[in-house]
Amino acid sequence: MTKLRLAFMGTPAFAVPVLAALLDAGHDIAMVYCQQPRPSGRGHRVTPSPIELFSSGKGIPLRHPERFDAAAIAEFAALGLDAAVVAAYGLLLPKPVLAAPRLGCLNVHASLLPRWRGAAPIERAILAGDSETGITIMQMDQGLDTGAILLAEKIAIGPHATAAELRDRLSVLGARLVLAALAGRAAGTLTPHPQPEAGATYAKKLRREEGRIDWRRTAQELERAVRALNPAPGVWFEYETERIKLLAAAVAAGSGAAPGTVLDAAPTIACEVGALRLLSLQRAGRAPVDGAAFLRGFALPIGTRLPCPATS
Repeated sequence: MTKLRLAFMGTPAFAVPVLAALLDAGHDIAMVYCQQPRPSGRGHRVTPSPIELFSSGKGIPLRHPERFDAAAIAEFAALGLDAAVVAAYGLLLPKPVLAAPRLGCLNVHASLLPRWRGAAPIERAILAGDSETGITIMQMDQGLDTGAILLAEKIAIGPHATAAELRDRLSVLGARLVLAALAGRAAGTLTPHPQPEAGATYAKKLRREEGRIDWRRTAQELERAVRALNPAPGVWFEYETERIKLLAAAVAAGSGAAPGTVLDAAPTIACEVGALRLLSLQRAGRAPVDGAAFLRGFALPIGTRLPCPATS
């Protein structure tokens, strides 16, 4: 494989296997770009991103510009890059940055483009009930994930797949595909082909309020939400004065009871269609427990009606 001089641009844990694969392949990583450290966790401590921690441990030069102003663009252009590899960076790249590397900027995107362009493709695929997803290696342009496709490979989304599990599988696949794409681009044997517009969908950023359970939805929809939205932004419901996190659930047979009704001591909750068995729950400041253990420490009698969010 031809050894290339690269910049890497990424921020979350998804991007770490991609950067590690580039290093293992012997490519010269001239600079890493990632988002600035953000407050996180219960203490809101400012914490470096997974890519910053990984890069610092490898001694790779690091930048986290808030935007690409003239000075940042000039510094990037001066790196003399063959290519830039982008994986969940979180910052839009202006045209001078896209054009600076000899082979352009290659994006590792966690969907089968043009489906699920945007910020949350893994979670949106699970929420929508998609049976498959994959990785697309894209030659970036100024649009939002609209660039020409270099390589793509699909994987199945199993009926119990969580966002975390799917993310881990896709990051490994992305690492393998981007190495192949770089080799093909360097050798001149891989030609980008335009994305079709037919079937394009947008994976909008996740909002915290999407995690609030509305028992008027179907049990299948709610079970998918639990798999897609944990650990962040999280899935939860309220009862009396408490907010309770739901970490795992399964679809169960329904009874025709009003949505939100506690049907049994599992506990199982009636939904608009079907019912949801609550397998793992967590109260504020407590450890997660299974449904039966939860009811031993929390009064939720059969027949109780859990509230649904107010409709606007």
